[in-house]
Amino acid sequence: MSEDEKRFDVVSHNLPKVDGEALARGRRVFLDDIENSPELVAGILTSPLAHAEIVDIDTSRAEKLPGVESILHYGNVPRVPHTTAGQGYPEPSPYDAYIFDNRVRFVGDRVAAVAGTSWQAVQEGLEAIEVEYNELEPILDPARSRESNVQIHPEEDASGIYDSDRNIAAHVDIEVGDPKRALDEAEVVVTQKCKTQFAQHTPIEPHVATAHLDEYDRLIIRTSTQVPFHVRRIVSQVVGVPIKKIRVIKPRVGGAFGVKQEILLEDLVSLFALRTGKKVKMRYTREEEFVSSRTRHPMEVEVRLGADKEGRLTGITMEALSNTGGYGTHSLTVLSNVGSKTLPLYNEAPSVHFYGDAVYTNMPVPGAYRGYGAPQGYFALEVAMDQLAEAVGKDPIEVRKLNHIQEEETSPIFEKLGEGKEGTVQYIHSCKLDKCIDLGAEKIRWEERDAIKRNYKTEDKARGFGISINMQGSGIPLVDLAAARLKLNEDGSFNLFVGATDLGTGSDTVLAQIAAETLGVDLDQVVVYSSDTDFTPFDSGAYASSTTYVSGNAVKKVAEDVKEQILELAANYYDLGPKDLDIAKGKLLTPAGSVDLSEMAIKTTSGEIELDQKQIEATASEVPAESPPPFAAHFVDLEVDKRTGEIEILKYVAAVDCGTAINPNLAEGQMEGAIVNGIGYALTEEMEFSDTGEMTNPSFFDYKIPNTEDIPEIEVILVESDEPTGPHGAKSVGEIGIDGAIPAISNAVRDATGIVLTESPFTPEKVWKKLNEGK
Repeated sequence: MSEDEKRFDVVSHNLPKVDGEALARGRRVFLDDIENSPELVAGILTSPLAHAEIVDIDTSRAEKLPGVESILHYGNVPRVPHTTAGQGYPEPSPYDAYIFDNRVRFVGDRVAAVAGTSWQAVQEGLEAIEVEYNELEPILDPARSRESNVQIHPEEDASGIYDSDRNIAAHVDIEVGDPKRALDEAEVVVTQKCKTQFAQHTPIEPHVATAHLDEYDRLIIRTSTQVPFHVRRIVSQVVGVPIKKIRVIKPRVGGAFGVKQEILLEDLVSLFALRTGKKVKMRYTREEEFVSSRTRHPMEVEVRLGADKEGRLTGITMEALSNTGGYGTHSLTVLSNVGSKTLPLYNEAPSVHFYGDAVYTNMPVPGAYRGYGAPQGYFALEVAMDQLAEAVGKDPIEVRKLNHIQEEETSPIFEKLGEGKEGTVQYIHSCKLDKCIDLGAEKIRWEERDAIKRNYKTEDKARGFGISINMQGSGIPLVDLAAARLKLNEDGSFNLFVGATDLGTGSDTVLAQIAAETLGVDLDQVVVYSSDTDFTPFDSGAYASSTTYVSGNAVKKVAEDVKEQILELAANYYDLGPKDLDIAKGKLLTPAGSVDLSEMAIKTTSGEIELDQKQIEATASEVPAESPPPFAAHFVDLEVDKRTGEIEILKYVAAVDCGTAINPNLAEGQMEGAIVNGIGYALTEEMEFSDTGEMTNPSFFDYKIPNTEDIPEIEVILVESDEPTGPHGAKSVGEIGIDGAIPAISNAVRDATGIVLTESPFTPEKVWKKLNEGK
């Protein structure tokens, strides 16, 4: 039993997910199952061209087809500049999107939409629409785009674009100390540039949404989303319906990973419902999910490290060039995070410069994706750290321990660089990174690696070991807002209402455990209802690793309030002081003994407590002042086939400090899922394109995500720490697991073969070519 298990009754215990049985039994909990008989279905006509003006669109033939009930296009919908990014208002992304526009900016961009009585009618309607295009020069490369005379967003009503003339959606430039001088005077300088690819989230459940008008003509939207409250606000903005007349409901979600932090179908189903008065359903096909939803931002990141001969950093510069595709959704914030989530890790460097551009191209649109810029930054940074270790003749672990941030330390980057704006001063109150490194190194047999490599009995294969250390965050300080409401029922149970969205991550379970622990009851005494904008309080949504820390703190606050109310009423009833009473394991503890909580609960509504008959309930909010980072050390043991270039991971170890693991099994599951996600990103996953910007592999047959046969031995170690600002000591764990795979694998390949892999994914072809350069 861990120390945390000894400290807590509910928290830090491996309790079953509150929705686990329903999911395991295959009950109708996902939107496509619940809404299986809509009155209308709808589909989207997308652009076959990467860049074009729509000269004319003729829907007359489509309108006459049987079963076609409504058609939308730029000529018959409101033109409202907005962002599709589900971010806190005012959104830091540019307002450069429209429901429909007379210009298309990537293959897969919206041209028109059709609603009809059947999928066949919709398909026939889409095929009958005639569109005349004036094809424009497509710009597919961000470096070329920045210097091109072709403007991707020339429209005058867009706003928030950094430099539309140069196709720069967003720009960041922050400096601490004198990095130029630091690098000029450094005894050792290492430079490393790394490049990452287009990759898609591939949730098993694609985007799906429905909308209808209820008996009071209110717009009811059901959608598989991470951000129901942002959906409500943005739909209100673009379709012109007041927020008070919109209700958004999130059912169970079949995976998201950031791609559902976007408003992609909700505006269309809403317009169709308003125009037809019928319930309308839309869902992406798998091909549409690849082509028309969102991806990870491809980037080139160059890092320069300056250090003394002992390996102590004296200066760091990091430059990022981000491809934001046809629209600037999340462009500024992801770019910012490339620096803000990585550079504070090595706070020993007194001089730091981070700068970069997010540039429009006529490629698919990147958005939020697990890690949110950090994986791209860590790739270059951690590969460079290994090269620094070699340059000074030290173990990669030793150099990292010499430079990484420690408890009660800070970094000026925290204040200089937030998500799209200045950040806030933060100090590290919990950091067990050294212990993570030590435990991970022991499990991977780091000290034995040279002997293992020497004794590896094959000429055709080489063995290598790699490391990467990382930090992330827990929500966005002074931006995120989470709220929770809790009420006591007559049987001593509680209803917990949270706006936080469970994406399959288990957050409903985690928040219920926090409430139960705080109240002093068992988990099954807390009934969770989440993510319904009419009935649950506001929550910014499930992103930025915020739910456990930010929403969890709101839940802990409200549970403390409700518990205090119960004890005050009980004190009046028993003529005692509130401090003479407590609640534990569902029992009210008094000096004379214990009574079941239900006995007191029924008295609060029955009039037996004459002094104060009332509903015991409360609401609490949380806006975090800081974002305590989780820390992780990733280790890889792999072999490289020198004949084919194939990489086989033999073992992957990750030790993570996420504070108190509220539910250890769920925390381990989040880490394992993120690691597998990262391995796919490192080795196989890549969206491929023709010379005209059309994706050529939009299916699981051709876009390779890891399956069960591909997953290596993975060992996750939860390293206990106690974050004083977190609910029962907890921090986040949802994103930190994806940050380490690419650099750790690259470093392990270098250890095995001497080659440095700088462009992901590390396919056998790329590795083989690198191995045979100059031969």
